[in-house]
Amino acid sequence: MTNAVTSAEDSAPDVNDERSVGCVETQTVELFAPPHPLKVEEGNDLGPIQVAYETYGNLSPKRDNAIFVCHALTGDAHVAGQHAPDSKKRGWWDDLVGPGKGLDTNKYFVICANVLGGCQGTTGPSCQKPGADQPYALEFPFVTIGDIVEVHAALVRHLGIERLLAAIGGSLGGMQALEWAARFPEMLRTAIVLASGPRLSAQGIAFNAVGRRAIVTDPNFHEGNFYNQEKGPRFGLALARMVAHITYLSEASIEQKFGRRLQHSDQFAYDLMRETEFQIESYLHHQGKRFVERFDANSYLYLTRAMDYFDLAQAYGTLADAFSKTDARFLVASYTTDWLFPISQSREIVSALVQARRRVSSVELESPYGHDSFLLEVDQLEEMLHPFLAEAYEMG
Repeated sequence: MTNAVTSAEDSAPDVNDERSVGCVETQTVELFAPPHPLKVEEGNDLGPIQVAYETYGNLSPKRDNAIFVCHALTGDAHVAGQHAPDSKKRGWWDDLVGPGKGLDTNKYFVICANVLGGCQGTTGPSCQKPGADQPYALEFPFVTIGDIVEVHAALVRHLGIERLLAAIGGSLGGMQALEWAARFPEMLRTAIVLASGPRLSAQGIAFNAVGRRAIVTDPNFHEGNFYNQEKGPRFGLALARMVAHITYLSEASIEQKFGRRLQHSDQFAYDLMRETEFQIESYLHHQGKRFVERFDANSYLYLTRAMDYFDLAQAYGTLADAFSKTDARFLVASYTTDWLFPISQSREIVSALVQARRRVSSVELESPYGHDSFLLEVDQLEEMLHPFLAEAYEMG
């Protein structure tokens, strides 16, 4: 028995549901082809770059209704619908994106793309290195949140869009939305930041460090060159996911779902080698097992480091300076039980926006689900997003 917290992927979408986007297709485009590569922040050139993305709804004749969804650490471009009529896998934010939903595809053109350095169709360490017969592995350039946003901005321009109605994201996605506002102030009318912050705390960096250590010390890591090996660092990657997943939950949600209940019996086994005696242990092992089936260990190393390095105030002088050039309106939402990105960090963003004389709405939401609340508490988000986006769209 596996006791799992409900997620958007756990039930099949109804293809006849009027609020579903239905079947969708992941598209790809090649950007930054030589002689115009991307110069990443560490100084190296990278190109060509393949970008995987999905779109939902229709772009308006004025091209003024586009919303860019920035995914979190282990997300991808598949934010809504399903890839085949019989597929049981829903997009990771399917409850929020669709006709009449919070991101209403009857009104808005929604875009989501896999991040640079990822492993779901966009160029990353598992992709073949140009001019070589093997993947980049750890020869892939170091990437930052800024590099990720540079690539996504190029995608938006490729789609013929000069200005987005909104950039929205939670966690790492929220960091991207903040970077959009600072790096491309002319491209955003609104920025929606959920369960995120202007930097990762020391505690967050510590958890990332443990996860990376689990991966690189796996005997099957092979210094990152595991793609042609019989086995990769599955155990290390699963352990990294287990550690990270603890930070996504709250004490209240863990107690409510699992408590101290045993998995297979109502009596202790007195067996040190039994890995799943408690239900919470079984749940974490289940999350780790699912994760290694879809994610690349090297991408995990790169993207967690990108989160570690992100510091908006350090990059732009002060946090207020980071917002000094944008005229975007902001919506900042935080959650009472989120200890990975606590409410104090959202308050810091709001304070800086006020200091920079930007327009900002903020809300501190009650939820038992911890950091994952922005993925699970969709009704709360819809209640905020409908009026916020409608007003911004009508104002033009």
